Amino acid sequence: MMTFSVKDLKMQFDGTTIFDHVTFTVQNDDWLTITGESGSGKSTLLRIIAGLVDATSGTITLDSKNQWDYDISTYRQDVSYAVQSAQLFGKTVRDNLDLPFQVRNQTPDVNRELTLLRAMDLPESFLDKDVHELSGGQRQRVGVARNLLFPPKVLLLDEISTGLDAETKKTIWALIQQMQDRYHFAILSVTHDGEEIKHANAIMTLEDGEATINERTN
Repeated sequence: MMTFSVKDLKMQFDGTTIFDHVTFTVQNDDWLTITGESGSGKSTLLRIIAGLVDATSGTITLDSKNQWDYDISTYRQDVSYAVQSAQLFGKTVRDNLDLPFQVRNQTPDVNRELTLLRAMDLPESFLDKDVHELSGGQRQRVGVARNLLFPPKVLLLDEISTGLDAETKKTIWALIQQMQDRYHFAILSVTHDGEEIKHANAIMTLEDGEATINERTN
């Protein structure tokens, strides 16, 4: 059983406390959605968890091992971070889907790449499509597919569907739910979308620097 824990996490910036005493634990199949007003620190919290920003104090552990005791590349493979506007690189979609294999010193598996493209309702021909020719929704689907080629232990989702049309949202969330059902990873998501919040089995609200968690039964 995978266990991911955040304990007494505190973040200050220029003398101002963004949040304090943030504590929670998630395990396989958990889905914790983080809500709160703009500026409450939701995205900052995810960036700290992703290993992109240092907290002022507190601890983060994955399977009882401190975040900073991991090789950072290994940690980021286990705790994968998807952002609002996917950052694609190189020339083609293939360049982006090959990357998760390359960082693991593996030969890219074209069949797996094509399977995820189809699941994202993108044609196989997109594998060699120039990334600069993609729409915003297409870029986001490729970015999320890249995160899911190797299912992590914890998937971080930072408002990944903001600005997308309803059909694209439905496609992305259906795949994420399907992959979680199959691979049993935990999800930490930030969203303002009421429909997306329904996916969660727990809601954490950041307000006035404090975190409140409510378990969901439906």
